[in-house]
Amino acid sequence: QVQLVESGGGSVQAGGSLRLSCTASGYTASMNYMGWFRQAPGKEREGVATLFTDDGRTYYDDSVKGRFTISQDNAKNTVYLQMNALRPEDTAMYYCAADPWPGGYSGNRRLLPRYAYRYWGQGTQVTVSS
Repeated sequence: QVQLVESGGGSVQAGGSLRLSCTASGYTASMNYMGWFRQAPGKEREGVATLFTDDGRTYYDDSVKGRFTISQDNAKNTVYLQMNALRPEDTAMYYCAADPWPGGYSGNRRLLPRYAYRYWGQGTQVTVSS
């Protein structure tokens, strides 16, 4: 079993920055990949970023490229989302997700969708005001 705990959400003015954190516990010795999603009221959950732990490659949704950065700590069980130049349209509940070895997604590496992840955090709210 894997538990994901998120933190770092809050309210910020447009143009500001926030850094979200998500720490995994449980069976986390070998994470396959970790990612971030977001969901605004009345909208579907959408992928924001994916990080593959074996090679460190990252993938982003076009809406956040150049503004958001996904990264991990040395233990590779904590993932961060550095969010810069925030816009009101970034307002959403942000969720971290993870998938351990073995199994999981084995197709072409890209920004991964919801079905690729087996474990999810509780979400942290990000609100960006104009």
